[in-house]
Amino acid sequence: MTKYVYAFYEGNKEMKTLLGGKGANLAEMTKIGLPVPPGFTVTTQACNQYYEDGKQIHESIIKEIFENLKNLEEKIAKKFGDEKNPLLVSVRSGAVFSMPGMMDTILNLGLNDQTVIGMAKATENERFAYDSYRRFIQMFGDVVLEIPKYKFDHILEKEKQINHAELDTELTTQNLKNIIEEYKKLVKKESRKDFPQDPKEQLLMAIQAVFSSWNNPRAIVYRELNDIPNHLGTAVNVQSMVFGNMGDTSGTGVAFTRNPATGEKKLFGEFLMNAQGEDVVAGIRTPQPIAQLENTMPKVYKQFADVANLLENHYKDMQDIEFTIEKGKLFMLQTRNGKRTATAAINVAVDMVNEKIIDKETAILRIEPNQLDQLLHPTFEEKAMKEATKITKGLPASPGAATGKIYFNAQDVVNAANEGEKVILVRLETSPEDIEGMVAAQGILTARGGMTSHAAVVARGMGKCCVAGCGELRVDETKKVFKVGDKIFKEGDYISLDGNTGNVYEGSIQTQDPELSGNFGTLMNWADEMRKLKIRTNADTPKDAAVAVKFGAEGIGLCRTEHMFFEEERIPAVRKMILSKTVEERVAALDKLLPFQKNDFAGIFKEMGERSVTIRLLDPPLHEFLPHHDEDIKALSKQIEISYEQLKETVEELKELNPMLGHRGCRLSITYPEICEMQTKAIIMAAIEVKKEKNIDIEPEIMVPLIGSEKELEIIKDLIIKTANEVMDEMDEKLKFKVGTMIEVPRAAVTADEIAKHAEFFSFGTNDLTQMTYGFSRDDAGKFIPEYRKKEIFEKDPFQRLDQVGVGKLMKMAVELGKSQREDIKLGICGEHGGDPDSIEFCHKIGLHYVSCSPYRVPIARLAAARAAVQNK
Repeated sequence: MTKYVYAFYEGNKEMKTLLGGKGANLAEMTKIGLPVPPGFTVTTQACNQYYEDGKQIHESIIKEIFENLKNLEEKIAKKFGDEKNPLLVSVRSGAVFSMPGMMDTILNLGLNDQTVIGMAKATENERFAYDSYRRFIQMFGDVVLEIPKYKFDHILEKEKQINHAELDTELTTQNLKNIIEEYKKLVKKESRKDFPQDPKEQLLMAIQAVFSSWNNPRAIVYRELNDIPNHLGTAVNVQSMVFGNMGDTSGTGVAFTRNPATGEKKLFGEFLMNAQGEDVVAGIRTPQPIAQLENTMPKVYKQFADVANLLENHYKDMQDIEFTIEKGKLFMLQTRNGKRTATAAINVAVDMVNEKIIDKETAILRIEPNQLDQLLHPTFEEKAMKEATKITKGLPASPGAATGKIYFNAQDVVNAANEGEKVILVRLETSPEDIEGMVAAQGILTARGGMTSHAAVVARGMGKCCVAGCGELRVDETKKVFKVGDKIFKEGDYISLDGNTGNVYEGSIQTQDPELSGNFGTLMNWADEMRKLKIRTNADTPKDAAVAVKFGAEGIGLCRTEHMFFEEERIPAVRKMILSKTVEERVAALDKLLPFQKNDFAGIFKEMGERSVTIRLLDPPLHEFLPHHDEDIKALSKQIEISYEQLKETVEELKELNPMLGHRGCRLSITYPEICEMQTKAIIMAAIEVKKEKNIDIEPEIMVPLIGSEKELEIIKDLIIKTANEVMDEMDEKLKFKVGTMIEVPRAAVTADEIAKHAEFFSFGTNDLTQMTYGFSRDDAGKFIPEYRKKEIFEKDPFQRLDQVGVGKLMKMAVELGKSQREDIKLGICGEHGGDPDSIEFCHKIGLHYVSCSPYRVPIARLAAARAAVQNK
């Protein structure tokens, strides 16, 4: 029989899938003897059963919950619902993978109109009891009854204004009683029911709400953003309450064992005295740095520092810890591997190897490859920074640089970003409801909140620049303005954020490319020692090639020649070639293009030196180079001295019903061999010139796109060899070169043994291979793929992450068939999937020799390839 509920003492850290991350770590801390308030975990299996049973908690699960509750009552000598000495509990979600701020928590559960009186007497602290009750009603009302939080906040703020109280702690017991009565009226008005007084009913409603929060919009967005599977479910942790709001000898805090922004080995966090946990992250009161706790409560600080050190060594990773102090006694409420920036992740990993806590392979596995993206993009230009006008300064909550127009609510940010604008989200403080705006924004600025506030934690996880707790900021979200002193900034004004210093600047600031050295270089060297896959780049210009080499690219896996055709001085010749009526006219136009192409290739060969360069022959259909609107056609007809009618007729003739499956790729070389001849000449001439100039060996790889039949490649390869030999004879120089193809047509994959008779290399063009295997148009699939993901037909967009089951099977088949015909065939991938870590691991498994990706993803691919080698030894 399935067990759905586990007491903390029954579990351990290995049971994460069943107990969730929080539950497994509470169990582990209990096991190693730390001061953890006792409780129990309702498993992820119970959550999945809840959904299977039509969002109902099964009777057998309810029975287990109350059996464990009874054991908890006996353990701490308090009774749930007792009017003299009531047991109160917290109810928290706990997913398998940490989702900070994405799901819902309820504190002080078990309070009602009677137990609050008993609690006041038992603690001899009436104010504390009623403060706890008003917090419980608000949390329960928001999370379980779905009454918007701001409606409770209005009542609280009104009472504070009437009584001239700036902080919640200044409210008297009577003030709190007034608030509770108003809260209960609000609940009755909004839910049409009285606030529930039965603690058992409260508990079941709360557990059900946490299960339901697994599928709330912000949790779904967070899972999509972080590639967390939807089927895992969340556990629920029911834990006996300890209270940080019992006066000046009580408090609560959040701390990391190392700095989550930089990785520095020093306790980093915040605490508040006379507060509950939500107060620290909500940003309502400004917390104190954790170091200050040493002055406030020296013994507690030492105990906490010792526990933090113990936990880091036990888990062998930086920990994110929540704690409460009740009347001078320390309690541990949570530990988890701390979310950190890419900079911190690298520094912590390298430092822990040097400290002999972990080995190099573990360090490589610690860092998610996509995290590196945070480090690979520009920062503010130093000169521009010096000239910029500083508006104010907040806390450097998440590093990076961001420039954009200011918007004051999440939906406006999303709308503006969809219009192509760079946007900064400005809020008093962010909440989980802002997640979509935070995703779309370049950066986040808040007036309230600390280094562990919602904005800070979520921004660091996303790699977004964030400046929080900007005290001088006066934000009016209704009027959509903020003020700093006399200066007013309206919606649509530009500002710039420096997440490394916390500075906020007027206007837009220029950026500069990052410098990658130090621990980053060390980690990359370790990755290069471990990986089997070579890493190439997709680059069409010398500039792109230079960036890629700087980031560690070992060659070019895809140089798209058509991108060179669109420049202003070339497009007329391209169009003349397309509009030619005879071979002679076409060759004359191509002769004008030849020097441009040759110089392009020479620039790339110079940047790449002796590294491999794969150049793809012209791929897109010819109509893409022609105008389609009447005004543009008229302008072109004058420019090239062809009648409008004749030009219009040619444009219409070249139109295709489905151009992605039409006259493109190798089909152009079959019908217009002179295009293939010109490009081959340009490649060979450029390679010979650079070989002579630099005195280096260059071996170009000429790639024929869209091959579906052995005969197509045979004809085109013969043409390439004939043309190349003519150029070499003319230049009196020998040059080695390879001819291969892209495997992007399903037929090519299943006949790869035949195609390998002529191909010296295969490069998988997985964009088109995915498109043709599924029968999707890549340009149109965005209209329905979100719905497919929602209905769990796809876990991920197959154009972003390789479909290993279908497309992957074709790739595996092509690899095996190709090798059966040509043992030394070189195998790579050059589609967008070449930069996706999950897809890179698949490429490692099926025996490819290299992956090729965009220049800025080269370090990501290097790390992903190393992780694949370590995980698949």
